[in-house]
This record gives sequence, structure tokens and C-alpha cells, in this order.
Amino acid sequence: MRSPAWTEDELVLAGALVVKNSWRELRTGDREVQELSELLRALPLHGPEAHALAGFRSPDSVSRKTSDFATNYVPYQGKRTRCGEPTRLMIKAFSEREAEMLQAAQSIEDGIGTGELQLIPQQPDEIDEDGTTAIEGRLLVRRALARERDPRLRKLKIQQFRRGERPLQCEVCDFDFSHVYGSLGDGYIEVHHVTPLYISGTRETKLDDLACLCANCHRMCHRNRPGESWRTPDDLRDEIRKSGESGPH
Repeated sequence: MRSPAWTEDELVLAGALVVKNSWRELRTGDREVQELSELLRALPLHGPEAHALAGFRSPDSVSRKTSDFATNYVPYQGKRTRCGEPTRLMIKAFSEREAEMLQAAQSIEDGIGTGELQLIPQQPDEIDEDGTTAIEGRLLVRRALARERDPRLRKLKIQQFRRGERPLQCEVCDFDFSHVYGSLGDGYIEVHHVTPLYISGTRETKLDDLACLCANCHRMCHRNRPGESWRTPDDLRDEIRKSGESGPH
């Protein structure tokens, strides 16, 4: 069995290591490489068969991946190593959104350090239809979806929304489930984190961190395109405005 391909979470961590080293590769003996090797082995992403491989995410393999990042970075002038499209997309993400990507890496490290990310089961819809997740990584998507499905938070958010004496409708497109589906849709809405959890971190979620969305807008907030992460409700409103379809759907 060959060592499995690097996941987005692993690439986020490797990319952060290179960026913090001024876009230079790191050697096998470097302390940071040794520590990242140990961290990657702790990620709940691969089965026992992979972990049993002698070279699985070894310091040598981590060092080689840092070479991929460093030599395929656009300003690099020397010979480039061969790397796959996921690595190139991650290089692009770090090049364009360095601060956000470093925060994403820190959020993954914090989640592993506290044990939180190891305990969250795989969530429905954490993998997009093209087989990928948001560029920040599968584990952060998993954590976001798990929190958004917390029935206690959903109930409290709906109560807060209704105290404002507004109809329970999508905050992006104004879709009202009860208006369309009658009593079947009464009281139904989905809840979404306004700020991606790789930015907000592991702090306690406040109701103002959440937005009430219809199923379509919720899915579109999480849907990614190459090199992009999920978007906020404000971002989605801008997308609708650009498309010229500003009414309910």
C-alpha cells in the first residue's frame, strides 16, 4: 500500500510551516518538521493501514512536501518539484489569503491539541459533490457542520430571531418556509455560522455568530470553488446581486 495522498488539512499545516519560514523549504532534521510529522500522524483522516506504513507522514515526507510548496511558489527562480493540483491550489490560497490560511492552520492545531477534532464524527455533506471540501480543510468543515446541527443552538437562534417580530425567513433571500409549505414549514429554518470557524476558533458560539438561512442559501454558503472557502451571508448576497436575481427563490 502506498502512502495516501495529502488531504487539505495536511496541506494547510505544511503550507503554514513554509510560509512562516519565509517560503523556504525545511529539512528533515528541523524541529518544526519533526513536530509537524507527529501532528499529522495524530489527525483523524486516515485508516490504520496508512498509519502502519513505515514512511507515513515521516519527517522525510514532510520535508519533501515543504519543498513542493517552496519551489512551486510563483516568485521561486530555481527548478520546481513536481506536485499535484491540490498543492498548487493551496499555494495559491496562501499567496492570496496568507493571514486567513495561517489562522486556519492554527485552528486545526488547536483542535487537535484539545482533542476536539478527533471526537467529531464525519458529517453528512462535509464532502462537496466534486469530492473536495473547503480549502481550509475537511476537519474544519466537519466542525462547522457539527456545530450548525446542534439542536440547542438552532432553537435558541430561532427564538432570538422571532423576538425581533420578524417572520422566520432566510436572511439572505427572504425565503419563508411557512409561506410556501404552510403548517409543514412553520418554524423551520437552517442555522449557519456567519464567521467561518477557522477564524472564530474554539470559543463558545454566541447567537449573534449565527444566521438563519434557507436550505439553498445555506448550501451555497458552504459550497466551494477551486481555491475558495465557504462564504458569509453578506458574500452570498453580493453573489445574488451580481447575478441579477435579488428576489426570493
